[in-house]
Amino acid sequence: MVLSAAVSGGDRIVMQQENFDYAKSTRRKIVCLLAGCLICAAGLVADIVVGPADLTFRDVFGVLLHLYDVPRHADVIIWSLRLPMALMALLVGAALGMAGAGMQTILDNPLASPYTLGISAGAGFGAALAIVTGLGALEFLGSFMIPASAFLFAALVSMLIYLISKANRFTSETMILAGIGMLFLFQALQSLMQYMASPEALQNIVFWTMGSLEKAKWDNIAVVSAVVLIIFPLMLKESWRLTALKLGDENAAGLGVNVERLRLKLFVMISVITAAAVSFVGTIGFIGIVSPHIARMLVGEDQRYFLPMAAVSGAAVLSLASIASKTIQPGAVFPIGIVTAVIGVPFFFSLVTAKKGRWF
Repeated sequence: MVLSAAVSGGDRIVMQQENFDYAKSTRRKIVCLLAGCLICAAGLVADIVVGPADLTFRDVFGVLLHLYDVPRHADVIIWSLRLPMALMALLVGAALGMAGAGMQTILDNPLASPYTLGISAGAGFGAALAIVTGLGALEFLGSFMIPASAFLFAALVSMLIYLISKANRFTSETMILAGIGMLFLFQALQSLMQYMASPEALQNIVFWTMGSLEKAKWDNIAVVSAVVLIIFPLMLKESWRLTALKLGDENAAGLGVNVERLRLKLFVMISVITAAAVSFVGTIGFIGIVSPHIARMLVGEDQRYFLPMAAVSGAAVLSLASIASKTIQPGAVFPIGIVTAVIGVPFFFSLVTAKKGRWF
């Protein structure tokens, strides 16, 4: 009787300790998310301030909050140029971070991302095709044809990966191999477009494939915002099943998860959000690889926190890259795809060469 009571008391102490550790871990994850949001907010303001035209924080807050009169040129620069670019950086970064996190989870591969699986290459070919054929120069619809063509071919790549994967029960290995095949194919087709292009069209293709936020407009922001606001809750709704999937296909199936259906559903969401993001800003690599690993180091694999943290990390990284692209050479704006590659390549090599268990 006494022994039983002692054992019961010991169990209660263990349970209380486990509950305390869980609550502590949850608070830490929430703090990381809030800190990431603060970094994004600071990056947004800094991104608006930094640029070829000299603006101060006073000018920025005066224009945004209408607290006092500011020079007319500051109002035009902020509302027409810098604020759309800064917001687009956050939205595209969040979209690519979320897409990369979802891709790495369903494929169980730390190097998977929309960029490495060819979806971005498909968008690049679509944009190049519209430029070479002159669709982008149409008088009325030209400004929409390039992003529309990019979106269409990004979706086409996703559909081809799905059809190839479906023949093998939509396994992660088949998806990865199909994605790599699509990457090489559409990169080759994009090179063909560059070979056939006129000097002027070639310049436009190169500028687009390097990635740039300079063509961000309010209508583009509205489209990307709508897609992110729709897809993010749908992905978050699957967080429990995605966490179970990290235990392995058999264990997830044992917990009642339809693995094949879950992979298909997430792949469709990832394809849509990636296509919407890259169709307006061009090919931006490595955000989909880097930000999920940052999130994983901060909050772990619990998808309830991992997916939001990946989105916040992606937004923060691309915002900081946008600031860097305007400070490398005073008076000029570097294509942001170059900056993200400079950031991402060392991180990519660290993943490739890391010892097993260090990162994944």
